[in-house]
Amino acid sequence: MNLRILDILNEKGKTKYWLYMQLGLSYQNFNRLVMGETRAIKFENLKALCDILECTPNDLFKEYCGK
Repeated sequence: MNLRILDILNEKGKTKYWLYMQLGLSYQNFNRLVMGETRAIKFENLKALCDILECTPNDLFKEYCGK
Protein backbone atom coordinates (compact mmCIF):
# COMPACT_ATOMS: atom_id res chain seq x y z
CA MET A 1 0.00 0.00 0.00
CA ASN A 2 1.14 3.53 -0.70
CA LEU A 3 0.01 6.77 0.86
CA ARG A 4 -1.61 9.39 -1.36
CA ILE A 5 -0.76 12.36 0.86
CA LEU A 6 0.98 14.36 -1.88
CA ASP A 7 -1.86 13.65 -4.32
CA ILE A 8 -4.46 14.85 -1.80
CA LEU A 9 -2.43 17.97 -1.03
CA ASN A 10 -2.26 18.78 -4.75
CA GLU A 11 -6.00 18.20 -5.17
CA LYS A 12 -6.69 20.59 -2.28
CA GLY A 13 -4.13 23.19 -3.35
CA LYS A 14 -2.15 22.80 -0.12
CA THR A 15 1.60 22.44 0.43
CA LYS A 16 3.71 19.94 2.32
CA TYR A 17 4.77 22.79 4.62
CA TRP A 18 1.13 23.59 5.42
CA LEU A 19 0.50 19.95 6.39
CA TYR A 20 3.74 19.80 8.37
CA MET A 21 2.66 22.80 10.45
CA GLN A 22 -0.79 21.28 11.04
CA LEU A 23 0.40 17.78 11.94
CA GLY A 24 3.05 18.62 14.53
CA LEU A 25 5.46 15.75 13.85
CA SER A 26 9.22 16.11 13.69
CA TYR A 27 10.29 17.00 10.16
CA GLN A 28 12.16 13.71 9.76
CA ASN A 29 9.10 11.60 10.67
CA PHE A 30 6.79 13.85 8.67
CA ASN A 31 8.96 13.60 5.56
CA ARG A 32 9.19 9.81 5.84
CA LEU A 33 5.42 9.62 6.11
CA VAL A 34 4.73 11.90 3.16
CA MET A 35 7.37 10.29 0.94
CA GLY A 36 6.08 6.78 1.70
CA GLU A 37 9.25 5.70 3.48
CA THR A 38 7.56 4.56 6.68
CA ARG A 39 6.53 1.02 7.58
CA ALA A 40 3.91 1.91 10.19
CA ILE A 41 1.55 4.74 11.06
CA LYS A 42 0.17 5.36 14.52
CA PHE A 43 -3.62 5.47 14.60
CA GLU A 44 -3.47 8.93 16.16
CA ASN A 45 -1.44 10.19 13.17
CA LEU A 46 -3.80 8.50 10.74
CA LYS A 47 -6.76 10.18 12.42
CA ALA A 48 -4.96 13.54 12.43
CA LEU A 49 -4.21 13.22 8.69
CA CYS A 50 -7.85 12.41 7.97
CA ASP A 51 -9.07 15.33 10.08
CA ILE A 52 -6.63 17.83 8.61
CA LEU A 53 -7.08 16.71 5.00
CA GLU A 54 -10.83 16.18 5.44
CA CYS A 55 -10.70 12.68 4.02
CA THR A 56 -11.18 9.06 5.05
CA PRO A 57 -8.48 6.42 5.59
CA ASN A 58 -9.58 4.88 2.27
CA ASP A 59 -8.73 8.15 0.53
CA LEU A 60 -5.22 8.12 1.98
CA PHE A 61 -4.14 4.77 0.58
CA LYS A 62 -3.67 3.36 -2.88
CA GLU A 63 -2.89 -0.25 -3.60
CA TYR A 64 0.69 -1.11 -4.40
CA CYS A 65 1.14 -3.72 -7.11
CA GLY A 66 4.91 -4.25 -6.78
CA LYS A 67 6.77 -7.38 -5.83
